[in-house]
Amino acid sequence: MLEEFGQPLAVGDVELEEPHAGEVLVRLAACGVCHTDLYTASGADPSGYAPAVLGHEGAGVVERVGEGVGSLAPGDHVVTLFSPQCRECVHCLSPKTNLCLAIREQQNLGYLPDGTTRLHRGGERIRHFMGTSTFAECTVMPEIALAKIDPAAPMDRACLFACGLSTGLGAAINTAKVEPGSTCVVFGAGLVGLGAVAGCRLQGADRIVAVDLSEDRLELARGQGATDALIGGPDSVAQVLAITGGFGADYTFEATGNVAVMRQAVEAARMGWGLCTVAGVAGKGQTLDIVPRFLITGRRVAGSSFGGVKGRDQVPELVRRWLDGDIDVDPLISHRITLDEVNRGFELMEGQDGIRSVIEYS
Repeated sequence: MLEEFGQPLAVGDVELEEPHAGEVLVRLAACGVCHTDLYTASGADPSGYAPAVLGHEGAGVVERVGEGVGSLAPGDHVVTLFSPQCRECVHCLSPKTNLCLAIREQQNLGYLPDGTTRLHRGGERIRHFMGTSTFAECTVMPEIALAKIDPAAPMDRACLFACGLSTGLGAAINTAKVEPGSTCVVFGAGLVGLGAVAGCRLQGADRIVAVDLSEDRLELARGQGATDALIGGPDSVAQVLAITGGFGADYTFEATGNVAVMRQAVEAARMGWGLCTVAGVAGKGQTLDIVPRFLITGRRVAGSSFGGVKGRDQVPELVRRWLDGDIDVDPLISHRITLDEVNRGFELMEGQDGIRSVIEYS
């Protein structure tokens, strides 16, 4: 639990109420440790709050459901969704976005849809994080924020579809809609970037260039379908232009959260029709500096939240593609830890040791 910003998370017991109407109690089996959790715990997130139970990249089994829940039942296997899908609001009914409006305001404040919490410690109210709070053995969540998946999917890998992997896959498949035969460049080979590489491959891209500072991560990118690998740096744009006949790539993806790299991704996009998709989250107050000439000459920039994935509908489809052998998830898990070791997960991330640490619950 996040007690104080900038301090290690505390592991202990809290009280969890039964699910209210429209809510579901999930027993977690696994949870990835994501940069967003670290970002909030550090105090850098201006919208952060404490005390709160962090975690959002979870997978587990439904134990109990509240009144009115119709799409889930005890025993169902689920992936948690920080980006819900009510299937009723104007955004859910549009194919143009995945940003559901149903519970957004309360979720951003750390509450469940009725404006209250199910987490308590004595008389103290503890807030939920991203509507999920999966750094816990059990959590209570809205029905509309859970994706029912095939029970054959191992939870320790299925949890990656709750955030990072789906974000990268969706950036290529949903946001950019990469076309067969195209050239793609992915800046950053963390979990989101590796997902974008895999998504470009699934879309039939002819050439996929991965750019990263780490040789180890570039090797993982090759395993996901990258045809070329470049060590990142100030000359990245020049290198991309050199291998694309001076034109740049049809599609570029930024998955680092570094605004300087975002600018490189824009400038590496092809004149005339290049599309740069930004999936990384920049720090507080940072801005993206783009020379207008790059836009006037035909380049476009798109943002992508959770890869444009409509969670309840599309996460099960992505999990099915993994089970069918289209997506290789195993190399993306670098460390397996217990909940008591959650702070070690943060340390590994800060040291850029591996791609994803996964908490496994007994």
